[in-house]
Amino acid sequence: MATGAERIVEVLEDVGAETVFGLPGVHNLALWEALAGSPIRVVGVRHEQTAVYAADGLARTTGKLGVALVTTGPGAANTLAATGEAMASGSPVAVVATDIPSHLRRPGVRRGVLHECADQAALFAPLVKSGVTARSADDLPGDVARAFGEALRPPGGPVYIGVPTDFLAAPAPAPAPGAGETGRLPVPSEHELDGAGELLVEAARPLILAGGGAARSGAGAAIARLAEALPAPVLTTYAGKGLLSLDHPCHVPWSAHAPPVGALWDEADVVLAIGTDLDGMTTQNWALPEPPALVTINVDADDAAKNCRPTHSLVGDAGHVTSLLAERVPRVSDPAPVRSRIAAIEPELAGQFAAEDPEAAALLEAMAPVSAGGIPIVADMCIPGYWLAGFLPVGRPRSFAYPVGWGSLGFAFPASVGAALGTGGRVVCVCGDGGFLFACGELATVAQERLPVTAIVVDDGGYGMLRFDQLQAGGAPFGVDLLSPDFVALANSFGVEAEAVDGFGAEFRERLDTCLRSDGPNLLVVSARLRPPLNTSPRWYRTPAAPPPRPN
Repeated sequence: MATGAERIVEVLEDVGAETVFGLPGVHNLALWEALAGSPIRVVGVRHEQTAVYAADGLARTTGKLGVALVTTGPGAANTLAATGEAMASGSPVAVVATDIPSHLRRPGVRRGVLHECADQAALFAPLVKSGVTARSADDLPGDVARAFGEALRPPGGPVYIGVPTDFLAAPAPAPAPGAGETGRLPVPSEHELDGAGELLVEAARPLILAGGGAARSGAGAAIARLAEALPAPVLTTYAGKGLLSLDHPCHVPWSAHAPPVGALWDEADVVLAIGTDLDGMTTQNWALPEPPALVTINVDADDAAKNCRPTHSLVGDAGHVTSLLAERVPRVSDPAPVRSRIAAIEPELAGQFAAEDPEAAALLEAMAPVSAGGIPIVADMCIPGYWLAGFLPVGRPRSFAYPVGWGSLGFAFPASVGAALGTGGRVVCVCGDGGFLFACGELATVAQERLPVTAIVVDDGGYGMLRFDQLQAGGAPFGVDLLSPDFVALANSFGVEAEAVDGFGAEFRERLDTCLRSDGPNLLVVSARLRPPLNTSPRWYRTPAAPPPRPN
């Protein structure tokens, strides 16, 4: 009979895992040995947190399960920040962590076993869709299969699987057939669809807001058809960027945090919210006025209604339900007026950005060809990342990743490791100097694995966003100015090609083009200080008059 470790590898192969990320430890070496005989690629990273970020990057860019394998106690605990980001952003990630041997555990007693935690699973409980610690070697394969299925079941999210280390070497049966099935989603009734369809058809100024749930379901084509038929402008959340092509007449490629874009929301008499929970970041902490009528499409009715009361709630897969809704809209509308309305916004924003921050305008101009070329971009929580998230046009689903869910600094570089392995092509990540140092050890990973990652590190001498906050409050910067290493020398020490430039002008564009055409990893350091854009909370132009509404 196969061992527990071999059964875990079998389940990984069954769900189509081609790459896993992790660190070996004394408790999980049996799993590494089992993987040595598998076609699954094992990528060893330099910190457990980055293992989960890398798994998240793979999941976001491919829709597949991202897997992180870590060891007991401190190894598991090191993953928590990244696991929280995966939960907040709905990424299907599995954290498989060993635990102390089952025969050494005494309930309610911390005995001092190596790496022992009183309740390791409890560390993960607030941060995962589900968590389980296998109770026996016989249970282990089924527990793993069910957990993987739960991670992939909409709405996606991370799961935790605890494996007492002695179960890895013990004989274990194959999981029961169907243990990892994700199940079927509900479909709205004809009556529900007809009611929502009639409301949209009768609307004078409909608007579509599409989020991460729409992207994860592959709803882009259905949204494009519906938007053109109505016609309706299509705004997206950060997680929904790229759902419509750049040349689609209804595509609004900028954040509603800019007043000219937010005016589209204000003008709407019906809003169709697809795969979004209308969270605080999207709504400027619910300062967006409630629309006269709201139709929601969501896999979870409670999630759809928790922040704003819908007029019609359609529960099911975003792509399928949007297609059914589009069938109820006659395809006779002319999208030209909507296209003209959107086109009028572009020069207004471009003029404002050029006047307010020429360097930021240059960044957007330089990165536009990267996005238009379909190269995935992974942005960190940093001022250049905020600019790209809010105002870089993206025309392909899953080609822009951003840690907006939990806002965890240090996401971009390790996530780009997973994105590069998942997509098999060049990936660009954009970090600040502070955030890059959270995970600069992964320079060793990209060098060892020869990954096509281009890391852009924007060095403004510290935590630029926090510096701005302190200055806005009338104080002097304190604790936010950092000593930076020689990033070029640091990258070179790992065998990674690197260059440095000042600003985002012609030299940056030339060097970036060279990086994109190169083999293997490279790094481009940019000395620049940018002003935070309109989509950062200190610059929100709306102020909520009351706490978020509480639907009945």
